[in-house]
Amino acid sequence: MHLPIMPPVAPMLAKAVANIPLGEHSYEPKWDGFRSIVFRDGDEVEIGSRNGRPMTRYFPELAAALRSELPDRCVLDGEIIVPDPSRGRLDFEALQQRIHPAESRIKLLAQATPAHYVAFDLLALGDRDLTDEPFGERRRVLKEALADAKPPIHLTPATHDPDVAQRWFDEFEGAGLDGIVAKPLEGTYQPDKRVMFKIKHVRSTDCVVAGYRTYKGDPRYNPDSTVDHPVLNPEAGMVKFGFDSTQFDSTFWREFQEWKKDQGEFADTATPPGNRRDGQ
Repeated sequence: MHLPIMPPVAPMLAKAVANIPLGEHSYEPKWDGFRSIVFRDGDEVEIGSRNGRPMTRYFPELAAALRSELPDRCVLDGEIIVPDPSRGRLDFEALQQRIHPAESRIKLLAQATPAHYVAFDLLALGDRDLTDEPFGERRRVLKEALADAKPPIHLTPATHDPDVAQRWFDEFEGAGLDGIVAKPLEGTYQPDKRVMFKIKHVRSTDCVVAGYRTYKGDPRYNPDSTVDHPVLNPEAGMVKFGFDSTQFDSTFWREFQEWKKDQGEFADTATPPGNRRDGQ
């Protein structure tokens, strides 16, 4: 592989703001997937993660589509997504499951939950390095480069109208999108710098948080454990949300053990693993 920009490349990032900024911006949907820089040089394709690690082996069907649909030599910035046609929305959990060590499982998932790639920036085309050119020009060249591309390769929608962007923000949440990204039209591509703007949907809930870790004198004590013993019971209409830590003496611990026997809202269940995602 010999391109004007070689892997790994850290993607350009966005800072969170409360409202859609006005002015000379391009507004795009914020996709809920894996941020990825894609490199193609002839038959060679590399799908890079946000952290610069190669992901090509996990998405063989996408690598084949990139060879078929992209210009012969290019570097693109975009998002890997998995749509769920039955629900008409994106499926981030299915996308997470695509990262699997077993080759047989990778092949199975490539057929069961095929990935798509949504391109939204162009870093290089042929021998041309576009990173020092304004985004407005990069978007124009990207649109031309992908004019004939077919699914699962897509060009992200974009608008210069903040009213249209607000409508997208309001309407696209049900499809699994995170919000809106605003990109200054005169901005150059700055890897690992927060020079774009993201407006995300805010979700809140009322919670009651409960949990404990075993006291050092208790036979179940594990110095490497976290708060994963009693949590709020989903059958009572509540689920585990988070934890805090406070040290109690042995007297309180004994009293607490007696008290919790009578509390139907507690159950000994493990803390489910959390998901962290935000490629921008």
